[in-house]
Parts: sequence; structure tokens; C-alpha cells
Amino acid sequence: MNPNNTDFICQIPELAENPQISSLIARCAQLAMLLEVSASPKPGNVDREHNYPDTYFEHFIASSVGVYPVLELAARSRNGIGALIRSAVCESSAWQKGGNTHFGAFLLLIPLSMAAGELFNSCRKIPYKLLPDELEALAVHAHAFVQATDCEDAVEFYRAFEVAGVRVNNVDEFNLGDPESTSELRAKGVTLYELMDIARGYDLIANEWVTGFGRCLEGAKSITEFMQAQNPGAENSVSNCSGTGINEAVVYTFLKLLSRYRDTFIETKFDTDTADYVSSRAGEILSTWEEASDNESSGNTTRDFEDLLPAVQEFDSELLKKRINPGSTADIIIAGLFIALLGGLRF
Repeated sequence: MNPNNTDFICQIPELAENPQISSLIARCAQLAMLLEVSASPKPGNVDREHNYPDTYFEHFIASSVGVYPVLELAARSRNGIGALIRSAVCESSAWQKGGNTHFGAFLLLIPLSMAAGELFNSCRKIPYKLLPDELEALAVHAHAFVQATDCEDAVEFYRAFEVAGVRVNNVDEFNLGDPESTSELRAKGVTLYELMDIARGYDLIANEWVTGFGRCLEGAKSITEFMQAQNPGAENSVSNCSGTGINEAVVYTFLKLLSRYRDTFIETKFDTDTADYVSSRAGEILSTWEEASDNESSGNTTRDFEDLLPAVQEFDSELLKKRINPGSTADIIIAGLFIALLGGLRF
């Protein structure tokens, strides 16, 4: 089978549902990927201001657009997560030559899209938007989908690595680069969820699968609250932000999550000490800005984002020079944006 031929996705069982719902969900996921890569300065990662030698901003744009059919199918599907992941990787690779751009994001977006499709179709409400108390339900449904994965999902996940070229830690005895590992998976009946459970201690995305997508929800909440704080009582104006405020919301949340959780992509590429340093530095920058802003505002919840920029830009330059990119944090941000958009975030 040609790995770039995604005709096989049609074999995934799907439900005959309202096409408006699956289209909306896919567009929210697509926009989340586009907003994340466009946000700047986002320390260490590719954005609209910075490229990596072999992976450019345009590669992420092409991947975000090219993967739409798979996201739309995921919103209509209730199983086949492994095949959907492989199909997403194939579509991404077919549309750009910059290598792996969104592998971790696909691991989060696909079960979340499936969950959104189930929720929207069960309530049939218009307009289609998740209420604040329904966001937890979205994570619960997504967690149920990943828990229900089987051995074939694990095999499809391994096959995706033939296309993606992802830098990862091997999952104990199952070598991601060894074609024979799929035979071992089948022989032992290992499910994709079980693989993620094995990797949960050293992979941020696997941990999200196993613990119920809590950091994704945290990202969505942070982005939404930042936007609300910067737009108090006025949907069409932005206080203390440039433009719409969404760029600032993404950068702020990126720093916030990076400071709280060690980025496992950095840990895999470098070591634990490097990942800890990056998280510590992000926390220092954010803490200094928040303390200074709180003192100046005397209780005002809005802060001048421009005061944060010099330190973030310096941090960005440092990480880019060392080629330290917090890729796992970027994936969580994409999922958070997706959830926020499903909840009605507009700008």
C-alpha cells in the first residue's frame, strides 16, 4: 500500500449525520492548527517570524489545510482512531515536504473531534457550540474513545511512523522503528491505549490520553479567560492588546503551560535538565510580568502585553539558536484552541 494513498480511510465505519456538524468540527480543528503556528513570539518553535532549516511556516500551513478531509471524517467516526491517525499523517506528508509538523496534534485532535461529533449529534442544538459545563463532557467522551482502542489501532499507529519521521522514545520492548513490532503487538494483543499508558511517564501527549485530556482543557480555559479579560464587556474591542488579542492569548497560554509542564519533546531531543530549564525560564518570565502588571494596574485584570514581549523575544532567540523547540506544548495549545473554538471563541 502506498503510504500517501489515503483511500483506505473510507473503510472506517462512520455515521450518517448532519454534514454541517462534521464540517464545523473540522474547521475548528483546522483553524486551531493555523492559529498556533501563526502565533508569535512562541519561544523555540516555528511561527510566522521564524523557520527551521528544513521545516518552514508554510509547511505547517499546508499540513493544516491538507488534513481537513481526515478531520471531517473523524467527526463522523466512532472508532478507527489508529487508521485516522495514519491517514492524517499521510495527508500531511502529501501536501508538504517539511517532515513531521502535526503528529502530536493529530493524536489529540482526532479523539477530540470524534467526541465533539458525538456530543453535537446527540443534542442536535443550533447553533452548534459547547457550553462551558460541556467542555468537561467533551474530554470524558474523548477519553472513552481512546480507552476503547484495540490492537489494530496500535498497529496503524506504528505504521504512521513510516511516514511521519517523528522523534520519539521507543515504548519499552516495542521498537517504533522495527517493522516486526507490529507482529509482536498482534501476538500480545496490545491496544493503542495500553501503548500510551506505557509511555505516559515520558510523553506529554500519551499522558493526555491516559489522564483524560486535562491539560488540553487547561489550555482552552486559559485562552478563553485571557480573551475575556482583554475584552471586558465589549466583543469588538481589545484592551491592551494589538489586533484581535488571539495572538497574545496563545503566546500567554503557551508560556503558562510550558512553565507548568516539562516539554517531553525537548526531553526526548535533549535531556531532562534542558526541559526543566526551559520550563523554569518560562515561569520566571511570566511571573515577573504578572507581578509588575498587577502592581501597576492596582487590581485591574487586564495587563499590557507589550511589556512582556522583550523577555519573550529574548527567550525565543535563545531557544532558536540552540534549536530547542517545545513541540509537545505546541500540540497541547492546538488542542486547547480547538476546544475553545468549539466553545464559541471568536475574535
